[in-house]
Amino acid sequence: MDVRILKSSFAVVERRAEHAVKFFYSHLFWHNPAIRELFPASPEDMERQRDRLFAALTHVIAHLEDEGLVPYLRDLGRDHRKFRAGPQHYAAVGTSLLAALAEASGAAWTPRVEKAWAEAYQVIADAMLAGAAAAEDREPPWWDAEVVRHLQYGEDIGVLTLKPHVPFPYLPGQYASVSSERVPTTWRTYSIGNAPRPDGTLDLHVSRIERGRLSTALVRDVQPGETLRLGAAGGRLTFRRADRPASLIAAGTGWAPIRAVLEDLAEHPPDQDVRLFVVARDAAHLYDRALIDEYAAACPWLGVTYITPAPGQHRNQATDRLATALGSRGMWPDQDVYLSGPPLFVEGTALLLEGLGARPGRVFHDSVPAAGRGHGPNGRPLGFGEWFLARPSPHWHNPSGRSPGDRP
Repeated sequence: MDVRILKSSFAVVERRAEHAVKFFYSHLFWHNPAIRELFPASPEDMERQRDRLFAALTHVIAHLEDEGLVPYLRDLGRDHRKFRAGPQHYAAVGTSLLAALAEASGAAWTPRVEKAWAEAYQVIADAMLAGAAAAEDREPPWWDAEVVRHLQYGEDIGVLTLKPHVPFPYLPGQYASVSSERVPTTWRTYSIGNAPRPDGTLDLHVSRIERGRLSTALVRDVQPGETLRLGAAGGRLTFRRADRPASLIAAGTGWAPIRAVLEDLAEHPPDQDVRLFVVARDAAHLYDRALIDEYAAACPWLGVTYITPAPGQHRNQATDRLATALGSRGMWPDQDVYLSGPPLFVEGTALLLEGLGARPGRVFHDSVPAAGRGHGPNGRPLGFGEWFLARPSPHWHNPSGRSPGDRP
């Protein structure tokens, strides 16, 4: 792939991101009416679908030269089987994507640019189709799972215990995409909050997002006895056992994968010390504090630090408190770090850790979609330079599941 042409071309498209994505879907549905039924029906969900599409595209462009791009694309193809996506759909998407890029690029769309994008999309589609084909004989496109328990913490956090009808394979620290008949054709990713159990049940930690139809249904409406669908487990926030200390940093329902890792560590204690930092917008949102305190008392290798704003202070004060706590921790070049939470929190904390001397190759977190960077005054996603010059404030109260595939 011609990386230089692709990145410079995408910089032009990025200025008209909203127009490009709307044109893409209009072109796709007009020329392929049958595909429309595979997508959410509500305007709100389609708006989020457009955001996720551009976030995934931005992620690919930003990582064109990374070794992890092809594995990411193969995982994406494996995951897209739940949408019943076949080769004919990839071809239709490619045609509409090139049409949208040409429309958004205007005079900058030259034969060389078109050739570069056509070749790049073929690489992307081939990798995704290969991932789907490799998974075909190993696992189903999705797993049906019964809700056996539903706990709600306040108005906006729910923990659902599910019993898959057939074994659902995953590792501590991974997530799953979820769909409900209450919101047809809509999938979102949520972290699994426990290590694998003998009975096969698993817990999903869900934070309700304003105007999020699926998260609202899962937190407030879904009842025991209902059936949900699960996409294949994904994510790379799994513990690497090494001869060095580790820090686990969690914010919001980003606590879920860290909890799963911690549960596994309690069963199979590590050789080195582990420090847990739990960040919440206020003390009331430390919904699992009793369990954390139990682990702290029972595990001599574990130290715990809670990070919340002082009473009556703005929740962003937690950012300063976290920076102080991490600064006093020290030894960052000599330890592994596992980071989970809202996208902006993950990005900001990763940068903070880098400034403290942590090695980038030892800071583990799942990929953060570019859409998490926020939007400029005209509604388009912020470019890389704008993000660093005028970084948005963290959204402590809206932690989301993560996966470029659903967020995709």
